[in-house]
Amino acid sequence: MKNGKLGICLIGAGRAGMIHALNFKASVPGACMVAVADPDEQAARAAAKELEIDTCYTDYKDALTNDNIDAVIVVTPTKYHYEIALLAAKAKKHILCEKPMAMNFSECDLMEKAAAENNIKLQIGFMRRFDKSFSEAKKQVMSGAIGDIVMVRSNTRGPSIPQPWMYDIKKSNGPLAEVNSHDIDTLRWFTESEFESLYAIGGNFRCPEAKKDFPDFYDNVVLTASFENGMQGMIDGAQGVRYGYDARVEILGTKGCIYLGRTQEDFVHICTDSGFGSSPFVKSWKNLFKDAYLAEDIAFAGCILNGSEPLVTAKDGKMAVLAVNAGNISIKQKRIVRLKEGEIQ
Repeated sequence: MKNGKLGICLIGAGRAGMIHALNFKASVPGACMVAVADPDEQAARAAAKELEIDTCYTDYKDALTNDNIDAVIVVTPTKYHYEIALLAAKAKKHILCEKPMAMNFSECDLMEKAAAENNIKLQIGFMRRFDKSFSEAKKQVMSGAIGDIVMVRSNTRGPSIPQPWMYDIKKSNGPLAEVNSHDIDTLRWFTESEFESLYAIGGNFRCPEAKKDFPDFYDNVVLTASFENGMQGMIDGAQGVRYGYDARVEILGTKGCIYLGRTQEDFVHICTDSGFGSSPFVKSWKNLFKDAYLAEDIAFAGCILNGSEPLVTAKDGKMAVLAVNAGNISIKQKRIVRLKEGEIQ
């Protein structure tokens, strides 16, 4: 603790990492930023300056020896999550780990066990659960407002072309991980069930430069699923759509349907005498889920200070990763894949 507050260290000073860090800098009760770690020294120093802190590291392992740090926010490429989380848990640092939790179920399972053995909190970054509209929809579902749930459909489509490191599915787990992890968690959350089977198809429609060296890469994916409780699910995901950031959900019940998500950047609709009308499309996830990130960060600090369980658990993270792995198998082998905890058939 520093000055009676939880000391937070950011590991990974990219866009999403700085959203969390700026929240902890000024808006999370009982917590404060202490340090930042990033292998790029220039990025680490720039982040520390923006956060108005003196301590930055190029090796996160050095940060784990700092007694003023009580918790870490892990916002690195997915392939590093497992190693960082294990060492952080061993150092008795609480962990907020961005999605995807890790590369495979086994890594997630070991992360969960390390957190339990060292009595630290491990929360996974599915911030949509903290969004007001998602929370209200969950409340309405639980109240029976639309009857029994039949199907949940969720899409996430991002505007930007993938970074080159994402082309290698073995290293990135593909768009199902990088883009659609949130959709997978959304389906699990609203059905309150686990995936029983799924079938996915993928294709590369917008990244011709990746086709030669990475023929398995896909920038568009459609996934259908059945759940253990009999409910149905659908996901569509895309990268490089250019028109904006598009995240929407439909929850179909026996007595109605709930629609989630907005496409307007703001609430201004422009009409002209020519008959032309327009509403600027949402440009970024940073705009759409700004308040959800803050609520997520407040909840993380709260579970540490109050000794409660995280609202998004390690199990939520690892079951989403299991579905990602199963989806990639389905795309590659062109078959239905069956799942149960820890296994893909």
